[in-house]
Amino acid sequence: MLNPNLFNTVFVIPILNLLVVFYKLFLLVKLPGAFGFAIIALTISIRLLFQPFFQKQIETAKKMQELKPHLDNLSAKHKNDQKQLQAEQLKLYQQHGINPTSGCLVMILQLPVFIALYNTLNLFLLNGHAEKTITAINKVLYFSFLKIQSINSWFFGLDLVKSPKQAGSWVYFLIPVITAALQYFQAQASMPSASQPAVSNLGGSDKGGKSKDEKKKDEGGDFQKAMNTQMKYMFPFMIGWFSYSLPIGLALYWNIFSIMGIMQYKKVNGKLQVKS
Repeated sequence: MLNPNLFNTVFVIPILNLLVVFYKLFLLVKLPGAFGFAIIALTISIRLLFQPFFQKQIETAKKMQELKPHLDNLSAKHKNDQKQLQAEQLKLYQQHGINPTSGCLVMILQLPVFIALYNTLNLFLLNGHAEKTITAINKVLYFSFLKIQSINSWFFGLDLVKSPKQAGSWVYFLIPVITAALQYFQAQASMPSASQPAVSNLGGSDKGGKSKDEKKKDEGGDFQKAMNTQMKYMFPFMIGWFSYSLPIGLALYWNIFSIMGIMQYKKVNGKLQVKS
């Protein structure tokens, strides 16, 4: 887990040191459940680090949703000229200050940090009582005063190293339910409703009264609805299942991410609605 390589040196070890700093700090002030609060503090720190990127991503998604009617019109107008269509779309993006690739860039930037965060917590939570693991952790700490002898993994009567599957208690079973619910609310908050304008009849109408372009848009709308359904229901179910199988300490940081995500979506979408 802590083999000397570029990824561990750049991502895992710094996050590990920050987690231990929070843990030591909360122990110093005699805060009960210090390790749980250290996970929360670490998660908030990571989320705040990426807040500008998340905010930009949310704003871009909102603007893209608002531009969808114009993009549909361009698609219908230049359906036989892909080069012209791409040029017109790029022009529209530039006029509204949108970079369509920003969402991908945000995900690429987040991915190594999220993996490192998971690996760091996984190191503690799955092997926190092993002497070998504590020794390995102490070897990569930046300062000697950060060295630890053991980890008290209890947090408000719950053992963070146990999974609900292992614990077999109804209290632990609430964790995956809460995790899935938070994922659902986050997915719901990330899907701003947008009014769909009437489609101009640029193609020939069929017997049912719909043009070919309208049919294509209906198919696209159906696909988008299917994707939204998966985001709102299937993904939370998957995350809930993972939370059932993994230590609840990992669900703790997952839930803090979700709560902060919901708050940020609500805040940004609210501001954009006021401006519009």
